[in-house]
Amino acid sequence: MSVDPPSSGRPTGPPSGPLSGPSQPPSGGGPPSEPPSGSSKEPEPRRPWWGSVPRVAIIATAVVAAVVLAVVLSRPDDGGTGASDGGTSTASGEVFLQPAADSGPDAFTESTTEEKSSASPVTPSGATESAPQNALRGVKGDAPGLYGGTRKVASCDVEKQIQYLQDAPDKQRAFASVFGIQPSEVPSYLRSLTPVQLRMDTRVTNHGYKNGAPTSYQAVLEARTAVLVNDRGVPRVRCACGNPLSPPVAQQSAPKTTGDAWPGYKSSNVVTVTPAPKPVDVFVMCEADGEWFERHKGDTGKKDQKTQKPDKPSPSASVTTPTPPSDPTSSQPPPSEPPTSDTDTSGPTTDEPPSSDTQQPPPDTDTGSDTGGGTTTDQAPAS
Repeated sequence: MSVDPPSSGRPTGPPSGPLSGPSQPPSGGGPPSEPPSGSSKEPEPRRPWWGSVPRVAIIATAVVAAVVLAVVLSRPDDGGTGASDGGTSTASGEVFLQPAADSGPDAFTESTTEEKSSASPVTPSGATESAPQNALRGVKGDAPGLYGGTRKVASCDVEKQIQYLQDAPDKQRAFASVFGIQPSEVPSYLRSLTPVQLRMDTRVTNHGYKNGAPTSYQAVLEARTAVLVNDRGVPRVRCACGNPLSPPVAQQSAPKTTGDAWPGYKSSNVVTVTPAPKPVDVFVMCEADGEWFERHKGDTGKKDQKTQKPDKPSPSASVTTPTPPSDPTSSQPPPSEPPTSDTDTSGPTTDEPPSSDTQQPPPDTDTGSDTGGGTTTDQAPAS
């Protein structure tokens, strides 16, 4: 029997290759390669989001950044405290209450206060509680009884204050910049000031030291605080911290107080010191026991002499309401000096002195010109 040949091209048996393999061999003629992972019809199992290290890192970073941003935005600005990180902004509408013995934030130096000195607090006459809450109660710097202390005892160690600053040149430069003087003039400037103690809670602009530069914040200094005043009777240095002081910035609304209030504190009794109409040769001061004495400007108590009780032992305060501030670009004050003058920034009474309270320099200095653009120039002149 003859067998017919198979029909053209059609296989008569099972295929020689694997059923699931590719229909054509690889072009290279070698063994077939492994199929690529993406060619599988079954999708690869998905990993949970927490199983991915890069995703966890990104999410954790975002959470940390959000927390840091929330903390920064919720903090008081640099100048809020409570002062210098805590209340140091002159525009924040905050006033930091500073007890007499508290050095406060960002101190320039160690305390130079003489602990054995004391003063008896007094309430200013003419300070009415019916005045607006943002009213300023100004007392002239030559008013008898504005300041007190102990006869023959300086409330501050001026020479120690000088030494502290000389030992820290960066601080001395920052200190000098507040008053627009040269660092080398700081010792003579400090010796021209008079050590006294406040007898009234007093508003000032306080300047701390931070990151190599002066800060500024509004503060109320408690009565009994030791300060150095210039020859117009204006506080210029706080002895508990060595901080420079300048006149307060008037607030257009009732300021918010921060810090710890002391017993007897009342906002209606807070005063600001306005410059005396002319340089003060002798300050009439009161001791804690009610005795009165005279202290010469720039003297540390060695020349103190007893004197009679003045006719008005309680200084009178003139109440004024702040007016809108003038254009701050109209003058060029030193970088660290607040835009104020030694006259009451709220608008002094008609018998106040002009805005410049130029101090007669110490005997060993030359007369200088006003470099503060309307700011106080009670400093030794620039060399």
